[in-house]
Amino acid sequence: PDWGRYFVRVVDLDGGHSTGKAVYIDWPGWAGRARNDGDGGAAMLSFTADKQEYQVGESVSLTIPSAKNGRALVTIESGSSVLDAKWLETVDGQTSYSFPVTKAMAPNVYIHVSLLQPHGQEGNDRPIRMYGVVPIKVVDPFSIIKPVISMPDVLRPEEDVTIAVSEASGHPMTYTIAIVDEGLLGLTRFKTPDPWSAFYAKEALNVKTWDIYDMVMGAYGGKLDKLLAVGGDEVNRPKGGKKAQRFKPMVRYLGPFYLKSGKQDHRVHIPRYIGAVRTMVIAGDNGAYGAAEKSTPVRKPVMVLATLPRVIAPGEHVGMPVTVFAMEKNVKKVQVNIKTEGQLKLMGPASQSVSFSEVGDQTIHFDLKVLEATGTGKVTVTATSGSEKATYEVEMEVRPPNLPSTEVISQMIPAGQSWSPDFDAFGLAGTNRATIEVSSLPPLDLEKRIRYLIQYPHGCVEQTTSGAFPQLYLDALMELTPAAKQTIRQNINAAIQRLLNFQQPGGGMSYWPGNSDYSEWGTTYAGHFMIEAAAKGYSVPTSFLTRWVKFQTNAALQWKYDIHHSDLQQAYRLYTLALAKSPAMGAMNRLRESSNLSTAAKWRLAAAYALCGQIETAKKLTMNLPKDSSPYQELSYTYGSRERDLAMVLETLLLLKQDQEAFKLLQLLSKELSTNRWMSTQTLAYSLLAVGKYSQNVTSSTLDFSTTVNNGKVILVKQTKPVHQQTFNPKMKDNKVIVKNTSNGALYARICMQGIPPAGEETDGASDLTLFVNYKTLDGYAIDVSRLEQGTDFMAEVTITHTGVRGIDYDQMALSQLFPCGWEIINTRLDDNETLGRGIDQPTYQDIRDDRVYTYFNVGRSNKKTFRVLLNASYLGHYYLPAVQASAMYDETIYARKKGQWVDIVRSPEQ
Repeated sequence: PDWGRYFVRVVDLDGGHSTGKAVYIDWPGWAGRARNDGDGGAAMLSFTADKQEYQVGESVSLTIPSAKNGRALVTIESGSSVLDAKWLETVDGQTSYSFPVTKAMAPNVYIHVSLLQPHGQEGNDRPIRMYGVVPIKVVDPFSIIKPVISMPDVLRPEEDVTIAVSEASGHPMTYTIAIVDEGLLGLTRFKTPDPWSAFYAKEALNVKTWDIYDMVMGAYGGKLDKLLAVGGDEVNRPKGGKKAQRFKPMVRYLGPFYLKSGKQDHRVHIPRYIGAVRTMVIAGDNGAYGAAEKSTPVRKPVMVLATLPRVIAPGEHVGMPVTVFAMEKNVKKVQVNIKTEGQLKLMGPASQSVSFSEVGDQTIHFDLKVLEATGTGKVTVTATSGSEKATYEVEMEVRPPNLPSTEVISQMIPAGQSWSPDFDAFGLAGTNRATIEVSSLPPLDLEKRIRYLIQYPHGCVEQTTSGAFPQLYLDALMELTPAAKQTIRQNINAAIQRLLNFQQPGGGMSYWPGNSDYSEWGTTYAGHFMIEAAAKGYSVPTSFLTRWVKFQTNAALQWKYDIHHSDLQQAYRLYTLALAKSPAMGAMNRLRESSNLSTAAKWRLAAAYALCGQIETAKKLTMNLPKDSSPYQELSYTYGSRERDLAMVLETLLLLKQDQEAFKLLQLLSKELSTNRWMSTQTLAYSLLAVGKYSQNVTSSTLDFSTTVNNGKVILVKQTKPVHQQTFNPKMKDNKVIVKNTSNGALYARICMQGIPPAGEETDGASDLTLFVNYKTLDGYAIDVSRLEQGTDFMAEVTITHTGVRGIDYDQMALSQLFPCGWEIINTRLDDNETLGRGIDQPTYQDIRDDRVYTYFNVGRSNKKTFRVLLNASYLGHYYLPAVQASAMYDETIYARKKGQWVDIVRSPEQ
């Protein structure tokens, strides 16, 4: 052709998008058409099947709109493959096609049709190629099992029930039975598992289709787009759930069982329970699956429910409401009897009666008293009406409102001599214990100090680590029983799991779980523990250590000195990186050349060089350095003290093989450990850690002695470990212990006594801190909590003021509030209550438990903080309100305490 004679208009169809109308191009010998298709997708071919669901053996009939002389490619595709393909010659109007349904098509197939028109046809303006897909559901009847549950429509508590299981068509099956409280299932919106729906869920189409029709000159086929959103199981699950029951949940699980034919009976005991249960049977057999469920109420004509607080304290009184249910009209009079066991004693009559005129419930009250001892208490309530009888049991813990106290007596016993102390136990009955500790090392007071760490109530990253770290080395100090080894292993594993919750995505550790800021010392200290725990054979996730090493390495390389990032922080970080076999040598050398490097940092940096094998560099760094320092106490940053630093120096001396110098420091530390002086968790843990490492690396003399407790059996002890402990339950009066030293050298003996003082013995007190406690109504008016009506909502408001006497801010403060057992804490984090949001301060962290709230905060010089807790007077009775205390967690000399008092909860006039 003569190209100069023609003007050609081009329409952009790139990507399937056109900006112009249809354009006809006149060309000698050829006629073609370009078409604007709007969204650029291929024209959809709408065809249908005669049904949406088929069973194996049936036929599928398709009806395909078509034109004369066309061709249609029909493919049958499963989720992963093409099962069949066939070309059809199309006729004018509609083309029909059918095919049989086979087992291979379950659970569903997709029918694809690509319809092609002759090139250059002018009978219609449709694209040369159209495309459509239809999903077909296929059910194989042989893949469905239909379990049948036969059981009574109403179950009775405290009786056996027979559950018969069969299959509707006699299909063999393996099955399990679960009987679960409907209330529990309703809480989680739990649906009975349907394995058939899961294993035969609709499969997504994973077969991809391409064609080249768009490349045919002059033929528009359109871009092959995804026409249908196919595949996927249940996307929109039903909302809502079944009503939760307020009674104790009941769960029974039986199986698996195999049923060849017929039916099988299963006998199940229903416990003391009121409500409804769902019986669920899940079955399977060689690719066939099924499920069945039945919901049944559990009731008797007469039922009874008693309610008590979660815990209670010695000496308290509590009113116990007992609700009696008459479930049938023939129940007219019910006799209720109470029986108590353990630490609970009934006050008043043990029997009451209640009358009913119709079906319903009534509540009566009994009064209980708690004995002056800890342990457990149990109440058994029995309701009787004629031949009908119902029983309900409540068991509760009797816990003291105060923390344990410890007293120690000690003596150095020369070789060949004996020590015979007499002593009385103290505290509430049931809380007394005593431990004989004998050591060839200078006295350590190991029992008292370790128990303090384990029982410490707060749980930041530092305190969690401190509670577990020394336990890694207890086996180096003393012979451990299998039970003690198991307890230690459980404690360490629990600490490892808890510390995982402190790690942030970048690898650093927060001071409290969930905090966004990382704790520099806490990150290093917790990582140190994890490294040594892993070396001792404990399971520490590799991902934790990998992220921790990366974070610490970056921090070491970017470190610059300031008041919050001291040289000791950096030196300790470098030490732990060396311990993790990832030393940052460049950062170590840079820190070593720093001017005015502190003594504590030099000792810690020397330990890092020693771990890297550069002993001479470490010795040169510590040459003529003082090992001791002046007393000090840090509230934050490194939580340091003189004793903690001594322990770090001792650790370095052991790495440098300077055992004699290390022993001198061991004597200094043991002298401090054996006093009654308070130590922070950081100081105490690191001191015990260093002593444990000394005992592991330096051989001590053999222990050889005997003990006699209260004229009992003589126990002979001979061991190479430097510490021996023997625990016993003392008498309240006139205990006598004899320790006889049969070794060649002096031994150090101690008796550590522990007990919990009774309520009411604490006093008000304060040191460089003030504390005020006010109880108010929710409207802000003052309220007298010594006598409250049952159901009253109120709040405890505590204001803590920094007196400004010390020239420092108070960091890492803890407010401890224990509440009477009859008060319930309203957790505002769950209820979204706005009452606490007016005029109060936000803590750095808060731990809300059943009967107490721990609040953690910082307060600046001459500033104050105010915190509130919402409460409800829930249970009638006479209870003890324990002391409220605020203190610095790392300095016992900063505290304020408000003594406790007795409170009553009484019935309101309406009751």
